[in-house]
Amino acid sequence: MSREKPRNLAASVRQRLFNLAQERHEDFGLVLTRYGLERFLYRLAQSQYRDQFILKGALLFELWTHHPYRPTRDLDLEGQGENSIARIKRLFIEIMGQAVEDDGLVFDHKSLRVARIKEEQEYEGLRANLVARLERAKITMQVDIGFGDVIVPAPKEIQYPALLNFPSPRLRAYPREAVVAEKLEALVKLGMANTRMKDFYDLWKLSQDFDFDGSLLTDAIEATFARRGTELPTGTPLALTDEFARDAQKARQWQGFLNKSGLDHEQATLHSVASELATFLVAPLQAAQAALPFAFNWPKGGPWHRGAASA
Repeated sequence: MSREKPRNLAASVRQRLFNLAQERHEDFGLVLTRYGLERFLYRLAQSQYRDQFILKGALLFELWTHHPYRPTRDLDLEGQGENSIARIKRLFIEIMGQAVEDDGLVFDHKSLRVARIKEEQEYEGLRANLVARLERAKITMQVDIGFGDVIVPAPKEIQYPALLNFPSPRLRAYPREAVVAEKLEALVKLGMANTRMKDFYDLWKLSQDFDFDGSLLTDAIEATFARRGTELPTGTPLALTDEFARDAQKARQWQGFLNKSGLDHEQATLHSVASELATFLVAPLQAAQAALPFAFNWPKGGPWHRGAASA
């Protein structure tokens, strides 16, 4: 019933990942990291702690779009419960040692480092760095864990796509509306100090590739801003204005992000992206600020209109 496993499974997996990277014209190191993160997620999903963490961040875009999105070497999770370094170390060591079907990876629990992070006034969280080995390949991974956020709408159970023919992780994940709300809150709070160009890119791609129910999005915005203690603005946030988008330093940061991420084929300028994001975000943001219903729907690419949401 089951196929006979190769004598050196790790070498076989490494070769298959190399072939996949060549087929997709992707960096082999990134594919290895993506595999490592996927198999860590699988171990998490098989462990007793699967309900203690919710998937968020850039890896979600591969789930939603079914193809590689922007390169990432990180895994983002929302954690439940106590946010102590000692607790996360204990949980991660158990997750790394979770018994699963052999996938060629060996996680090194001695490599685990957990530290507290607080970047650009974002919600405080923890960062775990860990190493796994696939034959002679050393795969370094980073897992950022946030705590304390409210997630509206509620997280959904998902099946994360596997690169190879190994079992897929099944776990809870952020809905798109909550992703938009959190990234929008950061744009509003950081203002001109914002250097997180990946947030502009992610929000723009979400607006271009997906439909949104205005009522759900407004609820997510209200809940996120309230939980994070950020005041809802009455006008257009600075980060979505011409002043921000035409700033020379911001333009350089945008182009630097595109170049570093291998997205320099994108023709979008920061100015055009900010303008399109204003069309997408200002109306529901103002509805949330005024506590008014927002009975509009956004078809991918926009604009907002009244009527039934797309299936």
